Amino acid sequence: MQISINQLQELVEKILDSRGFSKPQRDAITQNLITAQVSECHSHGVWRLLELIKNLDKGMLNPTAIPQITQNKGAVIRVDCQMTAAQYGHQVGIPLLIERAKGLGIALLAVNHCIHFSALWVELEELTKHNLVGLAMTTSHAWVAPHGGTMPLLGTNPFAFAWPRTNIDRPYIFDFATSATARGEIQLHARNNTQLPNDVAIDANGKPTNDPNEALKGAMLAFGGHKGTAISTMIELMAGPLINDLTSQESQKAAKDGAALPYGGEIIIAIDPEIILGTDRQSAAQRAEDYLNQFSQAGVRLPSERRFDARDQNRQQGTINIDDTLIENLKTLIRN
Repeated sequence: MQISINQLQELVEKILDSRGFSKPQRDAITQNLITAQVSECHSHGVWRLLELIKNLDKGMLNPTAIPQITQNKGAVIRVDCQMTAAQYGHQVGIPLLIERAKGLGIALLAVNHCIHFSALWVELEELTKHNLVGLAMTTSHAWVAPHGGTMPLLGTNPFAFAWPRTNIDRPYIFDFATSATARGEIQLHARNNTQLPNDVAIDANGKPTNDPNEALKGAMLAFGGHKGTAISTMIELMAGPLINDLTSQESQKAAKDGAALPYGGEIIIAIDPEIILGTDRQSAAQRAEDYLNQFSQAGVRLPSERRFDARDQNRQQGTINIDDTLIENLKTLIRN
């Protein structure tokens, strides 16, 4: 069906209001989900509300807590979300991160004890609006088997990078799971009763599978074999022990009644090229533009270009296409 962006936003807000979310947390979640949906990032769009409410019902999401700043000194800011959505923590911490990076050249935001359910590129785009380079990573649940193994020891552990561009409102930005595919993609395949591509998952017996339901019972695979495994392990350490938060295994053990959305931490690093480069900033930025422009000249699409095109088109027309069944499922989340 076709629905206006405003109508979809009102539906999301109505669901969260009916479930007792505070207005600041409701707004943070809504903005994130609508941004992803309008960008046709379906695996991280409004359907995530289905899992979000399941977490709430299982006691693994606090709808009324307020994130607290627990460290705010030098280049390091820490925000304790107190089991609210990570996006609420972003609202509290990212303005401080931007301010500190602009003053020091580099700053780090640790978002602790949060429920992270969406894409990383949304928060990094905010940094590029202030001409900052950004890095972000977070753990999840231990769903991924390391290369050469069958036991899930790693999370999907997404990693994102953003680079502001000159005279263009589209940053160079990528965001991908270090598993061969995102968990949300497998869930969408299961929801739509479609087969998985090869080499993304194994079943409970450690055998390759294209059945998304069997994959959800077994384990996902890391992208790039041993290389993806190494990067995913780095993220476990960076977004886990380094900021004194949970690894993917620990997050899964902490989940009540098998709550699917991860409970743990996120680390975001912001870098100000202007402080590093000084008077060379403009020439260095132009060299970066000249380099990136070669991709389009070679007929290669940069990461996120599809999302930007979809966002521009959908915002211009004010409507988006969305599955009828999903809308009906979302409506059932409203508590009268």
